[in-house]
Amino acid sequence: MKFLRVGPPGAERPVLLEDGRHYDLTPLTAEIDGRFLAGDGPRQARVALDAGELPEVDIVGVRIGAPIARPGAVLCIGQNYAAHAAESGDEPPSEPILFHKSPNTVVGPYDDILIPRSSTKTDWEVELGVVIGKRARYLESLNEARACVAGYVTSNDVSERAFQLGRPGGQWSKGKSCEAFNPVGPWFVPAYEMPDPQVLGLRSWVNGEPRQDSKTADMIFTVDEIIWHLSQFLVLEPGDLVNTGTPEGVALSGRFEYLREGDVVEVEIAGLGRQRTVCGQA
Repeated sequence: MKFLRVGPPGAERPVLLEDGRHYDLTPLTAEIDGRFLAGDGPRQARVALDAGELPEVDIVGVRIGAPIARPGAVLCIGQNYAAHAAESGDEPPSEPILFHKSPNTVVGPYDDILIPRSSTKTDWEVELGVVIGKRARYLESLNEARACVAGYVTSNDVSERAFQLGRPGGQWSKGKSCEAFNPVGPWFVPAYEMPDPQVLGLRSWVNGEPRQDSKTADMIFTVDEIIWHLSQFLVLEPGDLVNTGTPEGVALSGRFEYLREGDVVEVEIAGLGRQRTVCGQA
């Protein structure tokens, strides 16, 4: 069972995908947001579907938006794959590196990536996105951390490296929070349907050419460890998005060219769907 949001930007409606058929979720909820997730909405959707309470809908030709409503926070983990840390010229971190993206970077899985004005180093990063379903504050165990996860999404943590690393102040968020810099989706998959997030393949392509090919088993810090760690320093709320880091194979490595207008970026995570975004100009 997968969850989507379809329709024009700012007017998306929730849809459930099951066995290749789409069902209108509006009899149950107006939005796939923190309130829906905290109220055990995905399981209620299963009950409503089995009871025949959700009408089938045709979404052919309709825009697919991000599968979750704009999160209250987008938290990101840097250099969580050893090979990516190495290609960035750094040692693997001893604890999770945290930075923030602006929540308004979140866009749909087929919306354009907008290359910022004056950008010279716009880069791609396929990442497992973790969506929070319960408030997480000073968690005491990894099991408690897992219980706070509502589900998972494919996420592209688009980055402008000159803004991120080449300007005074060391502000990663400056190179991460540009307009349309976080395509998410196409689907949100509940955690109970994906019991082990550490066995997923991640891949990316630019103009059809392979770039990244790894698996979440290669993470330095697991999903549970990340959520537990973050809860010791801040409060995670239902609906928040946590990007868990990217594997090797990005332009920052020096092996590939940075993105230009007209380039096509595709990212995919097994079971969570594949994005296709075209690079436009801001």
